[in-house]
Amino acid sequence: MKQLSIIGMLLLLAIGCNDSPNNKKTTMKETNVADNPLLKESGLPYGAPDFSKITEAHFRPAFAEAMHLQSERIKAIAESAETPTFENTIIALEKSGTEFQRVENVFNALTEAHTNDSLQAIQRELSPRFAAHRDSIYLNDKLFTRIKILYNERGKLTLDKESEKLLTNYYEKFTIAGANLPEKDKETLKQYNEQLASLETQFNQLLLEGNLAAAQQFTDRKALEGLSEEQLESIKEGNGWKVPLQNTTQQPLLSDLKDRTTRQRLFDASWKRTDGGAHSTNEVIVKIATLRAKKAQLLGFKNYAEWSLQQTMAKTPEAIEAFFAQLVPASVAKAKAEGAEIQAQIKKTGGNFALAPYDWNYYAEQVRKAKYDLDENAIKPYFELKSVVEKGVFYAATQLYGITFKERKDIPVYHPDVWVYELFDANGEALGLFYADYYARPSKRGGAWMSNFVDQSTLLSTKPVIYNVCNYTKGANGAPTLLTYDEVSTLFHEFGHALHGFFASQKYASLSGTAVARDFVEFPSQFNEHWALYPAILTHYAHHYKTGKVIPQSLIDKIKKAATFNQGYAFTEVLAASALDLQWHSITANQAITNATAFEQEALKKTGLALPTVPPRYRSSYFAHIFGGGYGAGYYSYQWTEMLAHDAYDWFEEHDGLTRENGDRFRKLILSRGNTEDYKTMYEAFRGKAATIAPLLKFRGLK
Repeated sequence: MKQLSIIGMLLLLAIGCNDSPNNKKTTMKETNVADNPLLKESGLPYGAPDFSKITEAHFRPAFAEAMHLQSERIKAIAESAETPTFENTIIALEKSGTEFQRVENVFNALTEAHTNDSLQAIQRELSPRFAAHRDSIYLNDKLFTRIKILYNERGKLTLDKESEKLLTNYYEKFTIAGANLPEKDKETLKQYNEQLASLETQFNQLLLEGNLAAAQQFTDRKALEGLSEEQLESIKEGNGWKVPLQNTTQQPLLSDLKDRTTRQRLFDASWKRTDGGAHSTNEVIVKIATLRAKKAQLLGFKNYAEWSLQQTMAKTPEAIEAFFAQLVPASVAKAKAEGAEIQAQIKKTGGNFALAPYDWNYYAEQVRKAKYDLDENAIKPYFELKSVVEKGVFYAATQLYGITFKERKDIPVYHPDVWVYELFDANGEALGLFYADYYARPSKRGGAWMSNFVDQSTLLSTKPVIYNVCNYTKGANGAPTLLTYDEVSTLFHEFGHALHGFFASQKYASLSGTAVARDFVEFPSQFNEHWALYPAILTHYAHHYKTGKVIPQSLIDKIKKAATFNQGYAFTEVLAASALDLQWHSITANQAITNATAFEQEALKKTGLALPTVPPRYRSSYFAHIFGGGYGAGYYSYQWTEMLAHDAYDWFEEHDGLTRENGDRFRKLILSRGNTEDYKTMYEAFRGKAATIAPLLKFRGLK
């Protein structure tokens, strides 16, 4: 997932993590601005944040000063007596928020991956101020007038292609943000935006607290029968065991737990984590959806989805619905067939009960073993985390693009578990820094994501500083961290985002790298997943952590044969989540929602995805992507970009697969382009034709 920031649903700003504010005992007394490490260049390579100096006490004064500096610059641009030019208006605007961007990148990093009570308090306090600051820019009449003059005369400005795109991008963003509204409506919009910023922060904090509170404590080892000694050791706490929740509905241990009561307990804890009680998000999500609908109406749109999709590849809700119409029937039919197989397995093994969601993964694993002789626990010893990263993910990037990696242990990090690498291009030129933060911890929200500490820009002379965050259970007492194949795929996925950022070659940071539409940004990451199973890559990293032996071909064959197993379930659960998202954001401003759960159930029925045994991957009440992560009306993008990813990989298979020549072409035509071209035009320049849905259906086993 490419993580979007608190304010960045339009600005596409970044989010990250930090350690020192959590480990240093600091007061919240404001520090001297001149000494604030967030407001000046760190002196570290690539301008990376100096986490050895940053404390919580730095954030309030840093934000105050950064917003003041940007506001003064915006005022100077807007009130200038000079005739608007590209330099004195657009370039000046592009450079106006350098300090704010630097502070926000670090702050958002901390609040996502290593937060605490003090940081959350700052976040609650400042999120509406951030929204107001953004509105003071995007709803500034004088500033927009200057931009509009340049936009209307763009044909006479003799701008290069990227500069013209920058001008158009700013004009569209200002328009989308409400720059054309009358003053009275702008004031209403500002109120909506501040309220939404507060509500989205509240949602994220309730979810983090709800996840922690819903972790399940066990004292009876029999209740955890089916877990390996390594699994038990990794969740051991005191005299018992504590099972933390991941952000998805289904939980990883459900495929191993033999006791049905334990499975139900864990599933129910996941399903109900923020549905009622002290951490309920139900009222918050209704308020968010309703306010978004009112905002869309104020801006002249029927619903939030219509407004939100303006700069995407899909463009309209109708295009998404037509896309889903090609997927839902086949996916649901396959899921039902899989359910029948699993029900038969339950009966075969002596069970006298109807299949429930918390049974699915446990018995699906039995069916997998029976059909393909594939045991997930037989695979994991070959997928040791660091080997997968260095000999798999990095090695694939070297083979495709010629880049190399050097671990840096001299760069301050925000948590001791974070690894840092320096990247070099094929010609030896430095590319940037990569931070790898893979282990779960209570201070980190669930899920996996990528973002930047520093964005690439030739205008600012900056190279990218990028991080990936995941949530894998760390091996206990120094034991290796062994991954499932899905977790391996996630590593490749997130580094696909990183490559998109590292290969950026833009002049302007706001068009650079992953600063693209949601339904394009997930394309490079999903495409990169394909190399996890590519023979030359797999055999390079998949070595048994004890014996060092390469994964046997017989096991590889089983993995490949089982590739489409359970894909009806897997695809239906994400389609259900996407349908929920679109339904929440298709409500009108006058549509009253009195019960979030009832709305959710009706939405699934309406879209043909109300399968009792296949719940959505994210229930509304813990759907962080759409209510706290900037993906409102955008979760469909994972399926949309999956279509692009499989179609693009088909091109590679048609042209000799993994070669430097092919990798360099993909880099040149896709990964290096940022948001400098129309997405459809960009894709077709690479592929030679429009993307088709057939490779996606084939990959998922739906055709």
